[in-house]
Amino acid sequence: MPRVSQDHLDARRRQILDGARACFARHGYEGATVRRLEEATGLSRGAIFHHFRDKESLFLALAEDDALRMADVVAEQGLVQVMRDLLSAPADREEEHAADWLGTRLEVSRRLRTDQDFRARWAERSEQLTKATRERLLRQREAGNLRDDVDVGVLTSFLELVLEGLVSHLAMGLPADDLEPVLDLVEETVRRHRRVH
Repeated sequence: MPRVSQDHLDARRRQILDGARACFARHGYEGATVRRLEEATGLSRGAIFHHFRDKESLFLALAEDDALRMADVVAEQGLVQVMRDLLSAPADREEEHAADWLGTRLEVSRRLRTDQDFRARWAERSEQLTKATRERLLRQREAGNLRDDVDVGVLTSFLELVLEGLVSHLAMGLPADDLEPVLDLVEETVRRHRRVH
């Protein structure tokens, strides 16, 4: 029997994650039945659960995948850039995909509030974004670009809280056309202000 290439396995995993993201966003965690996951991914339950142990593992992998993508942007450009990307829905993220991402993000928030086991499993995975934000802020402080009168942990929490608020705002379908100046203010808030003599 021929062995399946790693590229094929990676492509299949990506197909499952992309289909599952849309399914979870549209139907919520409970409503994303195996039949709906099969329809959304175009694959059988056997193919889906060959890659993921169960529905919760699939959902966590999806949320982790999103967190890792965001952590990569944070490491290079900061958490405010993640927020700007959400507002502009960049070319590599179709509008429907952005809506699915937001729906998944809200579903994560809901499950964190209502499911203690999920909260414990998610805590292990969600640290990447916080760590990337903190490390970026520390580098900015060392470069003299970050205000030094507020603890980096407080600034990290502040930026994460703004992100959560923005996600909620966008997920509710509220207008976002005028939010760029708000993000400018957020960015200005964490910057070091040099005194002019």
